[in-house]
Amino acid sequence: MSHSPDAQLVQRLKDGDLTAFDALFVKYYKMLCVNAYWFLQNDQEAKDLVQTFFMDIWDRKLYLRFNESDIKGYLHMAVKNRCLNLLKQQKMQDVHHEAFTHLQQQDAEAPDYYNRLHTSMKDLSGHKRMAVQMVYIQGKRYQEAAEEMGISINSLKTHLKRGLQFLRHAVHKIKE
Repeated sequence: MSHSPDAQLVQRLKDGDLTAFDALFVKYYKMLCVNAYWFLQNDQEAKDLVQTFFMDIWDRKLYLRFNESDIKGYLHMAVKNRCLNLLKQQKMQDVHHEAFTHLQQQDAEAPDYYNRLHTSMKDLSGHKRMAVQMVYIQGKRYQEAAEEMGISINSLKTHLKRGLQFLRHAVHKIKE
C-alpha cells in the first residue's frame, strides 16, 4: 500500500499499523534527508539523523503527536530541530576541543616558563628579591615584610615595584 493520504496514514499509525510506518518512511525519507543535508552539509550525517528520527517515531511513539492535517510540517520541523541541536553539539565539542588543546599547549610551555621565571628571581638584587618573595610568594603583609627586612613600608613598596618591573621585563623576553 503506497502513498495513502496523510490523515489515513496517521490514523493507521496511531492504531499501531506497522505497514503505515513503512509507508510513512517511503513517502518522506528522501525529502527529510534533503532537508537535513541542507543544514548539515554532510550526506551521511543527514541520513543517520533521519533514520534515527524514524526509529524514534516508532520506538518512542512520536506518531501520537502527529497532527493529521500537517504531518509533513511536523516531520520537517522535527528534523530541522534535530539538525540544529546536532550542529550546536558539534560546535560545543569544537569549543571544548580547542580549549583542551590550548591548555595542553600551555602545560607544555609552562615548565620552561617557570624555570626562566625562577632564574629571573635569582637575578634580582637582594632587597628586591626578598620583598617579592615575602609579599608575593609567602603572602606576608607590607608591614610584616618591612619589619623583617628592617626597612620602611615605602622602601618595601619601592623594592617591590622595581622587582616586579624587572620580572615583567624578563617574562616579556621569555614570551618573545
